Amino acid sequence: MGYERFENAGAPRWRERLGQYWKLVRGDRPIGVLLLLWPTWWALWLAAGGMPPWWTLFVFTAGVWLTRSAGCVINDYADRWLDPQVERTRERPLATGAVSGREALVVFAALMLVAFGLVLTMNRLTIWLSVIGLFLAASYPYLKRYTYLPQVYLGLAFGWGIPMAFAAIQGEVPLVAWVLYGANILWATAYDTWYAMVDREDDIRAGSKSTAILFGDLDLVIQGVLYALVLLALGLVGRQAGLGLYYWSALGVSVLSIGWQFRLAWHRERTGCFKAFLHNNWVGLVVFAGLWLDLAR
Repeated sequence: MGYERFENAGAPRWRERLGQYWKLVRGDRPIGVLLLLWPTWWALWLAAGGMPPWWTLFVFTAGVWLTRSAGCVINDYADRWLDPQVERTRERPLATGAVSGREALVVFAALMLVAFGLVLTMNRLTIWLSVIGLFLAASYPYLKRYTYLPQVYLGLAFGWGIPMAFAAIQGEVPLVAWVLYGANILWATAYDTWYAMVDREDDIRAGSKSTAILFGDLDLVIQGVLYALVLLALGLVGRQAGLGLYYWSALGVSVLSIGWQFRLAWHRERTGCFKAFLHNNWVGLVVFAGLWLDLAR
């Protein structure tokens, strides 16, 4: 520990600040980017009927990283009263005081301005939808003080790239886009409930709210219902879009992957619930692979 302090003391201040900002935007934890990226790519490939235009793909992929990073910043800013009381989050830069609240707001604004600059290269409908996306991302962190359903709101925010992707490519948001958006809301609610189960006891002591607390002893049962609805909604997407064998096979593999999550979290231990949360990356990847293979034929 002393050696680490000596190393940090000898490092240039700008490098130390960048390191703190990198931690603030969760640059060292890419799982959030991936969980936001997969449904955005689902929508891009569905809207384009295959490979989307390169610039559109770049704008949305970069936008995923920027908005997720901004979301982490504003989440930590809103939770600076809570994070020091939670074992998993007490070392975050805002919780320790390594980054000030004012610095965090500047970082948030800079990230969102860059993201909005990219969106300005899209059509008018996409630009207007991005304003709603900004509101969702900025307001989500405050929900856990007033409602037990912040995970549902996270799904609304995390999936907003879906209608935006259809708007950017097709100039409209058809019904299949909204069904896919609904599937993502359910999926985000489910995987973020695993995440909330990791912190459930700390959140109860601190007075925070989550679906993990709301569901209580019925958590695994309700999780089963949520994941069943996710698969049903994705099945409706496949039917409406006329997808074939590769996509339906991917949904079959997803069933096995989701089953593994329940095995991991069965005893509701912190480590198992966190692993179940992380495992959703594979669900997103498998569904995208099925889409990509089907639409590439």
